[in-house]
Amino acid sequence: MKFRLTIPLSLILLTASVHVAAQTGFDDFWKNFKAAVVKGDKTAVAALTKFPLSMPYGMKTVRTKADFTKRYQEIFKGEADAAKCFPKAELIKDDAKTYSVYCGFKQTPDDKENTPIRYRFELTKTGWKFAGLDNINE
Repeated sequence: MKFRLTIPLSLILLTASVHVAAQTGFDDFWKNFKAAVVKGDKTAVAALTKFPLSMPYGMKTVRTKADFTKRYQEIFKGEADAAKCFPKAELIKDDAKTYSVYCGFKQTPDDKENTPIRYRFELTKTGWKFAGLDNINE
């Protein structure tokens, strides 16, 4: 009798832990993503990115991890320096499945009034992912 109850309970716990792992909260995602960007860990950042990655007007979409790795500098040190911006950036909850972080230009990193570089994050079937970069002025 004890054996019969243990097997179903084990299956329930395993299923629940898999579901929870796929639906971790945004705070945990943001902590890991931000740390990876600050360290310049391209592999870790790519693992937390949704492909294809939406890019600003006039820029080619990033379709693969290999393309992402090649264009990492363009994405995170192009118009804005994300490694310097992210530690003090304010998270904006757009809706239940989307957050944004706005950064200023590299040349004027302390200008709080002009932060047009938007990094967008979405909740996907596999958890939170970096989903897009945009310059809202364009």
